Amino acid sequence: MLEPNKGQKRQEMKMMNRKLLELTGVLNVDSFDSEEFLLETDLGFLTVRGQNLHMKHLSLEQGQVAIEGLIHSLAYLDGSSQTKSKGLFGKLFK
Repeated sequence: MLEPNKGQKRQEMKMMNRKLLELTGVLNVDSFDSEEFLLETDLGFLTVRGQNLHMKHLSLEQGQVAIEGLIHSLAYLDGSSQTKSKGLFGKLFK
């Protein structure tokens, strides 16, 4: 297993049967509902999408979040993909 360098940011994810997701390295929960969570993490913004999602555990002091529900996808957002997706939605909903 690779050891992180000193000062390097670290994040761990543990998913059990697509029904429970435990994350570390979470800085903030920007928004959430039963279908999508938007989390600010040490490694960038992360979206968690699924059905009947709810927060089982939250500790921003420790940077930990646990989400329950049926998880469909996890995706990190970077500047280029956000711009492209907004452009696509902007074209669709003119």
